[in-house]
Amino acid sequence: MKTTSNRMAATMVVLAVLVTACGSGDSSDTTAAPAADTTAAAPAAGATIETTSGDLGDYLVDEGGLTLYVFLNDEQNSGSSACEDQCLANWPPLEGEAAAGGGVDAGMLGTITRSDGSTQATYNGWPLYYFANDSAPGDTNGQSVNDVWYVIAPDGTVVEG
Repeated sequence: MKTTSNRMAATMVVLAVLVTACGSGDSSDTTAAPAADTTAAAPAAGATIETTSGDLGDYLVDEGGLTLYVFLNDEQNSGSSACEDQCLANWPPLEGEAAAGGGVDAGMLGTITRSDGSTQATYNGWPLYYFANDSAPGDTNGQSVNDVWYVIAPDGTVVEG
């Protein structure tokens, strides 16, 4: 019982720190998300992008079935990412060049160079990200977080539903 209370207290402290770090006084900052699950697998660099179907319809995943997201604060086809610093703790980018798997239009694949010099995969001009709280294939826990994070359909459209 005491161990459970201690874990709960520790979790609350971590959450408070994350909320404070994400709420840097700028009310327009929409990159904050629930605390990341640090036990989630690290995203693969240079993944093969595939499609899957679920409650959200058809959307993109990596070859391991982990859902890929777009950030509406990124401007489509801008060649840059608005997700930096603390945002990346919850929304790691799909690094490297991606390959087209089943149902994916290879002509929509591309890359951008991030501010740190790393390469991030894009689809239809949107930089692609994972959500740290998705830990199993088919998880879509990042869908509509802060009304700016969404899955992307194989036709390149953002799935806001």
